[in-house]
Amino acid sequence: MKIVKRYFLKEFLKLFAVTSVGLGLLLSLFDLIKRIGSLMPHGPSLGQLALHVALSFPRFFLALMPMAALLCSLYAVSQAARAKETVAVMASGGRLRDLLAPFVAAGLLLSLLGFAVGEFVVPASSLRAQALENAIMGRSTVPSISMDGMMWLRAEDGSVVKMDLYVPEDDTFRGMEIFRIGGTGRLDEIIQADQARYLPSEGAWLLSEVRLYDTRTGEVRHARTYRYSRLAAPSLFTRQIEKPYELGFFELKRYLARLEKAGFRNLKLSVELYSKVSYPLVSLFMVVLGVSISLRKSLRGLVATALGIVVSLLYWLGYTLALTLGYAGVLPPMAAVWLAPLLFGALAAYLYATIPE
Repeated sequence: MKIVKRYFLKEFLKLFAVTSVGLGLLLSLFDLIKRIGSLMPHGPSLGQLALHVALSFPRFFLALMPMAALLCSLYAVSQAARAKETVAVMASGGRLRDLLAPFVAAGLLLSLLGFAVGEFVVPASSLRAQALENAIMGRSTVPSISMDGMMWLRAEDGSVVKMDLYVPEDDTFRGMEIFRIGGTGRLDEIIQADQARYLPSEGAWLLSEVRLYDTRTGEVRHARTYRYSRLAAPSLFTRQIEKPYELGFFELKRYLARLEKAGFRNLKLSVELYSKVSYPLVSLFMVVLGVSISLRKSLRGLVATALGIVVSLLYWLGYTLALTLGYAGVLPPMAAVWLAPLLFGALAAYLYATIPE
C-alpha cells in the first residue's frame, strides 16, 4: 500500500511541478510582452529581459497554484481510476480514502509553500523587477528605506527625510521630518511637519503645522505651511505600499496597525492582508476537491478535466466578486476573503467523505 501511495503522490507532484512552472513562465513572458513596448526603445539586453521574466515568475506561480493543484490532482487520480489501479487497491482490501491521504498532506504542504512564497519571495522579486525596469528605462529613483509604511529618504540637496505614515485615502504623509545637512556635513536645521502633501502643479511638497529648529542658534520657528521642493514626487517611492503584494503579511499587518492607530481604516489593504492567508490555503481545498471528483465513475478522463477547468473558473469568479464586495465595504474584510475558500472547502470535504469505497 505504501508503494502505491508513493507512486500516486510522485505522479501528482511531477505533474504539478511541470504545470505550475510552465504556466508561470508562460504568464511571465506574456507580462514581458505587455511591457516590451516601453522597454525596447531603451535597448535592454537579452539577459535583462530574461531576468525580468525570472523575477516576475514567483508572482504568477503563486497565483496559479490552486488551479494547478486542482487540475493535476484530477488528472493523476482519474488516470489511475481509468487504468483500474484504484479497483486493484480496493480488491486487495485497501480503502480509497487511506490511499488518498498523502494527497491531503501534499495539499497542506503546497498551502504552506504558497504562504512562504507570498511572504518572502514575491515581495523581494517584485521590488527587484521594478528596480530592473527603472535601470533599463533610465528612470531616476529616490534612495529610500521603507518599513511598515515609515520611510527614510535622501533629498536632492542631501537632506535626510523621514516620513512616519503614508495614508492612501487622501494621498498624504503624516509626521514628516527633514534633517538639512550643511556644506560642512553638520546638521544645520530640522523641519518637522504634522502632515505633508505633494503638489504636482508646483513640483513641491506642502507641509502643514511646521516647526523649524535651527541647530546652530537654537532658534525655533513655527509656520502654518511650508513649501519644500528638494524631494521628488511620491510616485517614485510609494509604489511598494500602493501594491500590497509587494509587502509580506507581517509587514502589511504592522502598517495597517499604524494606520488604525492614526485613525484611518483602509478596507482594501485589510482585505489584502487576510487574503495572504486564505489564498494559499485554497491549494489544499483544490487538491481534496480534485481527488474526490476524479473517483466518481461518471467524472473521469476529459469530463473530469473539463469539470476541473469549470470549477477553477467558478472559484476565480466567486473569489474576485467577494474581494470586490470587501473593497467596497459591502462585506467585512474577513468574510470577503474566506467566503469562497470555505464554500469550496466544505464542498471538497463533503465529496472526500462520500468517496465510494
